[in-house]
Amino acid sequence: MKVAIVGATGLVGTRMIQVLEERKFPVDEFIPVASEQSVGKTVVFCGKPYIVVSADEAIARRPALAIFSAGAAASRVLAPRFAAAGCRVVDNSSCWRMDPDKKLVVPEINADVLTADDWIIANPNCSTIQMLLPLAPLHKAFTIKRVVVSTYQSITGTGQKAVVQMAAEREGKAWGEYPAVYPYPIDGNILPHIDSFLDNGYTKEEMKMVNETHKILDPAIAVSATTVRVPVRGGHSESVNVEFDKPFELADVRRILGNTSGVVVQDDPAHNVYPMPLYAEGRDEVFVGRIRRDFTVLSGLNFWCVADNLRKGSATNAVQIAEVLLQKKFLSLQA
Repeated sequence: MKVAIVGATGLVGTRMIQVLEERKFPVDEFIPVASEQSVGKTVVFCGKPYIVVSADEAIARRPALAIFSAGAAASRVLAPRFAAAGCRVVDNSSCWRMDPDKKLVVPEINADVLTADDWIIANPNCSTIQMLLPLAPLHKAFTIKRVVVSTYQSITGTGQKAVVQMAAEREGKAWGEYPAVYPYPIDGNILPHIDSFLDNGYTKEEMKMVNETHKILDPAIAVSATTVRVPVRGGHSESVNVEFDKPFELADVRRILGNTSGVVVQDDPAHNVYPMPLYAEGRDEVFVGRIRRDFTVLSGLNFWCVADNLRKGSATNAVQIAEVLLQKKFLSLQA
């Protein structure tokens, strides 16, 4: 099977290559794709070097699968071209997420929505994925009325330019002496600003969490989000407050989350056991802790969750979608 990674030289693209290797996804011909500036560079997959090619060359080679992490503008143009050539596309950008004709998938939650007619499949926002993985089984058990979430998102969610900016600041360079992707310094700072601001006062990132929750889980759930960038290199964290329709016992919440695929409960405050991004980096699970009642409402719950945004939040979820396509025999091993 021919597999292309579009955006193969970026932070998420390199993780996609790594995850394909780790999960032993069946790849007979690997096709790394990137922008014209990166064509001719070399990337390594399963110990072998591969030359980065253009999108046109990749399409001509007719891959069975293309996993995109090249940004919404590139996806808008290129994804339909790959699909028209008989290639299944899993896209990590925001381009297709709210398109009513495209599926938005977290495999542990709604893999069943995928059909043979789906040629472009959207990968959700990283913060949405890690929030919904623990929320989905709790919604099934107790019915969620409302969610209030505050995020603490790492700089790798912005990309390599943010890593460069924070490194320059930690080297002591003054503002203006280095290329900056943020409007202010990030090292030693917190920015309540991810993506652009909208007319309603929320950012695009915040509204992604609202809209994607409605599309994936349930449009009846009220969602209020505040997304914040913190000077952490890897791993997003979230403080999640949930109000349910039905009463619950904390023991049942812990049992349900403990039995949820892709979720690890780390909840022993007496021994300082709780999720932290430092220890989630490089892992594929969503870690949940600080599980406790919100006593201000009748059926309220608070929890803290952490995940590696480049893995389950992006690359791993995309590869898992590809695995579902393979299991459903929507991908041909002879393509």
